[in-house]
Amino acid sequence: MFTGIIESIGSIRAMTPKGGDVRLLVETGKLDLGDVKLGDSIAVSGVCLTVIELTGNGFAADVSRETLDCTAMNDLKAGSPVNLEKALTPTTRLGGHLVSGHVDGVGEVVSRSENARAVEFRIRAPKELAKYIAHKGSITVDGTSLTVNAVNGAEFELTIIPHTLSETIMASYQPGRRVNLEVDLLARYLERLLLGDKAAEPATGNITESFLAANGYLKS
Repeated sequence: MFTGIIESIGSIRAMTPKGGDVRLLVETGKLDLGDVKLGDSIAVSGVCLTVIELTGNGFAADVSRETLDCTAMNDLKAGSPVNLEKALTPTTRLGGHLVSGHVDGVGEVVSRSENARAVEFRIRAPKELAKYIAHKGSITVDGTSLTVNAVNGAEFELTIIPHTLSETIMASYQPGRRVNLEVDLLARYLERLLLGDKAAEPATGNITESFLAANGYLKS
C-alpha cells in the first residue's frame, strides 16, 4: 500500500525486453534506498513494482506483459521521468489517501491552463471508471494523490499547486499525454457492498441503474 505522496522524481535508465516482459532499471534521485531490500515494493508512476536488484543509485524490477498492456508504462523510454514512492509502513504519516498501486485504467490529459500560480488540468478517464470519480473525491494520477475539483461525464478537473508541480512529474504534462489512473478504494468497496448477495453470482461486478432502482437506491 501507498499514500500517493510522491517522495522523489526518478528516471528510467533502461527498459530491456525479457522473454515478452520488460526489465526496468530506475534511477531514484533523492529517494532514500537505505531501508529498501529485495522483494520490497516501490510505486513507479502509480504502478506497484517489486525490487529485484539494488544498483546503488536505483533499482531493477520486472514488468509483466499484463502490466504493460494495462498501464501507460509502454510510453516510457530511457530518460523518462517517473514519480516514486516507497510502500508505507505502520509509522508512515498518511498524508494522501490509501493507494494500492494497481492501475485501474489509462487516462488522457485533455487540456492544461494557468490559474494564478497553479495549473488546471482536465483529464479524460476510461468510461468504465467514470462512476468512481466524484467531486471533491480522491483519485491517483501517475501515483499522485489528488482531489477532484469538478466532474463532467468521464472527464475531471484538477488544480495543481506549485509545490505539487515541483515535486512530481505533473509539470511536464501536456494535452495528449497518457496517465495511469487509480480510483478511490472506498468507491470500489462500496460498489461491491451494494451488490449484496448478488456479488456471489457469476458475471456480476458492475452496478446497473436498474439494480439500484430495484433496491431503493434511486428515487423517482
